[in-house]
Amino acid sequence: MAMTSKATIDPREAEHFGKLAADWWNPRGSSAMLHRLNPVRLRYIREAVDQHFDADPQGFAPLKGYSAVDVGCGAGLLCEPLARLGGQVTGIDAAPQNIGAARAHAAASGLVIDYVAGEAEAAIAGRQFDLVTSMEVIEHVTDPAAFVATLAGALAPGGLMILSTPNRTPLSRLAMITLGEGAGMIPRGTHDHEKFLTPDELTELLRGAGLEPIDLRGLSFSPMAGFHLSDDVSLNYLVSARRAA
Repeated sequence: MAMTSKATIDPREAEHFGKLAADWWNPRGSSAMLHRLNPVRLRYIREAVDQHFDADPQGFAPLKGYSAVDVGCGAGLLCEPLARLGGQVTGIDAAPQNIGAARAHAAASGLVIDYVAGEAEAAIAGRQFDLVTSMEVIEHVTDPAAFVATLAGALAPGGLMILSTPNRTPLSRLAMITLGEGAGMIPRGTHDHEKFLTPDELTELLRGAGLEPIDLRGLSFSPMAGFHLSDDVSLNYLVSARRAA
């Protein structure tokens, strides 16, 4: 599929997240919620990777020999574990401050990750990856269909794409904006509920970009279990896709 040249980054969104760069790796700072979400995301990604690439579930490097890109990588919270799983990882973010923080943290951790500052459309033009991820990003772009088309164009034959995003429901508004932002657990102004996508809307965008959705899981929260994978997609969800046959 041809890459789209239309930029989908909202400069205001890039500026908002860029201001949070210095605090990104602080598990009790402004990105504390991402630190709590990340283990659940990684569990889903690991299970999807093992199944899609027929990897050993007990192995330490299921991504060895595979390339991966995380679009909207922030300061590298997902890129680093993908690299530890053996992947040749590229991280792309529109905020240069985030990329600076990501490079510094990777260097201190002894990890080799290719970080690129800029719009995804330009940063991955002409490149393809075995694994394409983008976590909690599509709800911040100006044109979700064009963004999905860009991601689809970066997916290598036989590759796997994994996205996560909040659902557009009363529960997500209550949890993420009224409570999350209202109580300061999430920086104010992070979310616009009207830009959240339902699973039906996102899977339709994936199909429109020539992809086949192959799995959908909810990312839920309960006081007893904390954040966990479930069949309930009313708060947040993850979807994996491959090229349509």
